[in-house]
Amino acid sequence: MELFKTNDVGIDLGTATVLCYVRGKGIVLREPSVVAINKSDGTICAIGSEARSMLGRTPGNIVAVRPLRDGVISNFDVTEKMLRYFIRKVIGRKLLVKPRVVVCVPSGVTDVEKRAVEDATEQAGARKAYLIEEPIAAAIGAGIDIGAPYGNMVLDIGGGTADLAVISLGSSVISDSIKGGGDKFDEAIVRYMRKKHNLLIGERTAEEMKIKIGAAYPRKEQVTMNVTGRNLVSGLPKTITVNSEEMIEALEEPIQAILDAVHNILEHTPPELASDIVETGICMTGGGSLLFGLDRLISERTKLPCYVAEDAISCVAIGTGKALEEFDRFSRGAIIDNARGKLGFRK
Repeated sequence: MELFKTNDVGIDLGTATVLCYVRGKGIVLREPSVVAINKSDGTICAIGSEARSMLGRTPGNIVAVRPLRDGVISNFDVTEKMLRYFIRKVIGRKLLVKPRVVVCVPSGVTDVEKRAVEDATEQAGARKAYLIEEPIAAAIGAGIDIGAPYGNMVLDIGGGTADLAVISLGSSVISDSIKGGGDKFDEAIVRYMRKKHNLLIGERTAEEMKIKIGAAYPRKEQVTMNVTGRNLVSGLPKTITVNSEEMIEALEEPIQAILDAVHNILEHTPPELASDIVETGICMTGGGSLLFGLDRLISERTKLPCYVAEDAISCVAIGTGKALEEFDRFSRGAIIDNARGKLGFRK
């Protein structure tokens, strides 16, 4: 009976965006991880895209929050409610059998943080929650054969973290996670506009600048954008024109942090795997990898091939989905982790 049918769900629980993959259907949901809350009674006013449109525009009694910061849960109750909303949205309310849910987490999270993700997911309606490291999922989603006895390096730049891993024989040989994702890019742009132009802008404006004119490497032709904010001298709204060259200067600090992390991983990679990476290159995934010229800059600094995966934004969610689709294969490989001490896709 259809009533007793259940679909396993894979969730890329990102700081900026949540993607849900339903087994047999693919990616069925892509929503901002933002929740609008009424402060007077604690009720949820909006979740996802509707809540994101409220960021920076809410009245005093309503606050739009992002319950995840730097890749981990910062507000457990709000995260649980957000997950419950998304899970019900993708599987419906009529199923009697709860789904198994696999959630992606940064490679550097602690056992306590893993347990918090599992608890929030199970309280949101999952029959059983499992975890998979983001670089592993990203590699699977990018089409890399992670089970081969060959070294592959993945750099996943999400909203809250940049995760790096050298993968061989189905697991991370060496990995690292830094709090240096797309959010740090936005914060750097806000700081630059305040310092250089005495202009105060919001997160959404900074994100728009990053997408439209952001750059890590000089463009052949400069692009410009009109930016409106509040002048810190006069206190009045003001519009100025900003170019892509300025964005290279604005983003220098967070980009350097990523370059340092890449260098550190390569420095500690075993020689045989390092020689493999010379051939296979560095695979970049995540929304942050789409910053103009970032792949070229990393390639230039490391002297290694560097490429952005196809559909980089969805790689982690797609990888989680493939782990769900190939249940038997990954149950033998201990690709999926459980903070309660169980490895693999165990029932």
